[in-house]
Amino acid sequence: MPETPHLNPLPWLQGRGGSTRSKYVRVASKNFGAVRRSYNATHLVLGLLILAVAARLIFIDQPYIDHWSWRQSDVAAIAQNFGEGAFRFGYPQIDWAGDATGYVGTEFPILPFVAAICYKLAGIHEWIGRSQSVIFFAVSLPFFFLLVREMFGSTAAVWATFFYSFAPLNIFAGRSFMPDVPSLSVAIIGTYLFLCWTRSRKSALLFIAAIAISLSILIKLTTIVIAAPLAYLAVGAVCDRRGHKERRFPKPPRRSAAFVTLWRAEGNHPSLNLSARKALLQLLAFTAIVLLPATAWYWHAYQIAERFYPHHLFGAGGVRIESLSWYLDIARQTATSSLTPVLVIMALIGLFVAPRSKYSALFHWWLAAMILFIIVVGYGNRHRWYQLPLVPITAAFAGAASGFFALKISSRVAATTLSILLASSFAILSYVYVRPLYESSAAQLRDAGLELHKITAPNALIVAADTGDPTIFYYAQRKGWHFLETDGIYAGNPSDSQEATANLDELRRRGATHVVFTANTFWWLDYYPEFAQHLAEDATPVEATPEFKIYKLIAATR
Repeated sequence: MPETPHLNPLPWLQGRGGSTRSKYVRVASKNFGAVRRSYNATHLVLGLLILAVAARLIFIDQPYIDHWSWRQSDVAAIAQNFGEGAFRFGYPQIDWAGDATGYVGTEFPILPFVAAICYKLAGIHEWIGRSQSVIFFAVSLPFFFLLVREMFGSTAAVWATFFYSFAPLNIFAGRSFMPDVPSLSVAIIGTYLFLCWTRSRKSALLFIAAIAISLSILIKLTTIVIAAPLAYLAVGAVCDRRGHKERRFPKPPRRSAAFVTLWRAEGNHPSLNLSARKALLQLLAFTAIVLLPATAWYWHAYQIAERFYPHHLFGAGGVRIESLSWYLDIARQTATSSLTPVLVIMALIGLFVAPRSKYSALFHWWLAAMILFIIVVGYGNRHRWYQLPLVPITAAFAGAASGFFALKISSRVAATTLSILLASSFAILSYVYVRPLYESSAAQLRDAGLELHKITAPNALIVAADTGDPTIFYYAQRKGWHFLETDGIYAGNPSDSQEATANLDELRRRGATHVVFTANTFWWLDYYPEFAQHLAEDATPVEATPEFKIYKLIAATR
């Protein structure tokens, strides 16, 4: 039955015979559908952003007693010392160097420096340092969505944003006072802007991208792995430029002298050569902006570590290839408690079914660089936050897999059911795996530190049998040494009573005034009886609880 003209809202756009729409209607309908999908995706991402930030605000004021307490306490101590030491930005200072200044080589300390400024305005609070990671994550989330959308489409980008927002490793790192999430966030922003530059060739985009990537490497040197996907984009842009030139000036089919001369003249068109030279100069400037500040800062950090006791450079010693079992343990932890099995399985599927398009191999290159990084920096990867860049990579591939299945499933009911099952299973596993990270592992260290702050003078020097966790010093607001120590660095448990006694006597001669044991080192006093006897002779018990024991040392002659 033919359409009734008065019922057709656009009768003048009908095709011949009145039975089909014209191409204009089809184009308009297609564009309207695309706009509607984009509108829905934007609202979904906004909702995910709100939920993700809310998840990171849970326990944001928790003391630094969780499973990453020692790393956060170090950063917090640097922030506190900035405020007490005239804000000497180039000289980050820790608390476990005893009577020395404690200057160490670290990443670019912009995070503790900003926290120190905030401390002057609002007082010292744990949420101030942690909120920086939350803010950086929130700012980067829309850029991550746009980056994945450019590669794999809107449906994949929404799912990828969901996985990226709620992966256990990213949730916990995204509320920790550490440089990892801020560094990764700025790297994602810079990568997306660099991708935009490859298409628009606007110098402003490239300049902002260079600043973002440079800042990400300054904040955390390990983010240098982002160089792999950036190099891939740069090479792709150059090849695309050459391909465009060949399409514009194709090689003549006939090899007459006149045609060849004309083709060469057109192929060497001045405007094209000028554009190519400009792009090359832009890339050189980009490289300089990215690398020169980082090179200068890390050289300075190395010099600080060389000049000042305890001669420590953060991250030094991490470059070491380990045994196969070591890497299997990292893989097992990453596939379960860091990412969840659901995310890993979806990412493996997406690795093979992700749409192939221009620059779509960006995440493949990033993944290859991360695998190489984990192998080469094997010892450093004992810290699970080193694998944080795997979160956006696997999230992108998992999003691609989700988009693939969305195209294959025609039933709306089936698609909705499977989507709910996927989202809920991932969310439940994420909650199960992230919850233990919030549990206290250093409460006794904090309690001992607070007690030391009450009963000791501001210039007291503490010897802490703390298994290398500086949380005691941070909450005591006192300087001191880990026990045992070698050149200022925690040296583990003593081999015998003689080693423990000699180490303590050396620290007494250097001005140590108190020694503290916590519940996890009480066993020293039983396992090393000669050391316990020596301690009873040269120290006076001050405070003893089920969590800690504090002794005041008898002053030794230097």
